[in-house]
Amino acid sequence: MKLQTQIPLEPAARQFGYDHKLLLLGSCFAQNIGDKLAYYKFQAVTNPFGIIFNPVALERLVADAVANKTYTEADVFELDGVWKSFYAHSDKNALTRLGAVIHLQEAQQLLRQQLIEASHLFVTLGTAWVYKHLERDEVVANCHKVPQQAFTKKLLSVTEIQQSLSRICELVKTLNPQIEIAFTVSPVRHIKDGIVENTRSKSHLLTAVHQLVDSREASYFPAYEIVMDELRDYRFYASDMVHPSEQAVTYVWERFVEVYAFAKAQQTMKKVAQIQQGLAHRPFNEDSAAHQKFITDLTKKQQALTEVYPFMNF
Repeated sequence: MKLQTQIPLEPAARQFGYDHKLLLLGSCFAQNIGDKLAYYKFQAVTNPFGIIFNPVALERLVADAVANKTYTEADVFELDGVWKSFYAHSDKNALTRLGAVIHLQEAQQLLRQQLIEASHLFVTLGTAWVYKHLERDEVVANCHKVPQQAFTKKLLSVTEIQQSLSRICELVKTLNPQIEIAFTVSPVRHIKDGIVENTRSKSHLLTAVHQLVDSREASYFPAYEIVMDELRDYRFYASDMVHPSEQAVTYVWERFVEVYAFAKAQQTMKKVAQIQQGLAHRPFNEDSAAHQKFITDLTKKQQALTEVYPFMNF
């Protein structure tokens, strides 16, 4: 008896291992996968500017990184005693104007460096709804609780999204012609826009991405379809009934690894997991001989891995 719709997946033409550098950009689902990569000690950087939901805002950040833009005080603003930028998530806020500019510049340098060095770029799109700041006449990455009358809200057309994604690919490849670019659409529903509006948004994103994939500019990983079809049950959602649960994230992560990680990397992941689980262990008696031997063995395992992969830090 078949009790689940299984999405067939093939190994990627270009997979990654522990010697590769990875970059993840986009919505909170990109952050979920980035956290898994960090746990397993891959060389991965996730969202230098924080979580970004729409493709136009992502395009601007990539364009600024490629141009090696220098951010200035004009790129930040103050609200309720906090300095912010419409280009970045609130993670980059600061209590001083200079501090906010420094956060932007540091994020840009990290993004630029990773664009140059990465073997793979994974971009997760969250929404096709965007907010355009009227005075600045530009789409923002985050409204930062600025009054709504300062913006107009718009649903990007399929053509606008496809063109934006195509420009992202072109820009990235001016710095790194060999980089592998893969897009995903986040399974997180943006119900604040409305249920029907969220469906319209996701449909525009999916259509635009597949137009790009059909032109062979990039590939696609079906994170959205895995959650919608393979995990078609509210038990795979967090308590807000919007975000995937930890179990769902882990399931999608496992499918992601099947597609993109070399077999050798998957074996190394098992060794990393053993160490991580050992480090999380809390003994009843820290002074016992058994625990001291456990610590000695764990240290040897760490040393064995870090001799092969010096960048790993437990």
